[in-house]
Amino acid sequence: MSISIYDPARPSNLNVAGQIGGLFVNMFGTAAQWREVRRTEKALAELTDRELDDVGLTRADIPRVARRR
Repeated sequence: MSISIYDPARPSNLNVAGQIGGLFVNMFGTAAQWREVRRTEKALAELTDRELDDVGLTRADIPRVARRR
């Protein structure tokens, strides 16, 4: 007869699986954020200088505004 004892110092398979899952969630979140920044930069870059001025921006502001959370 064997008795199972939980040892918090020893990582379980579930813990490792959770860490791997978390890594993938983080990677996909980062990719989604990058796509959103690129989409925003592209949309702002398509505006004319006059349109950018109307909203109080210059072309130099586009990267900063696109990365704002």
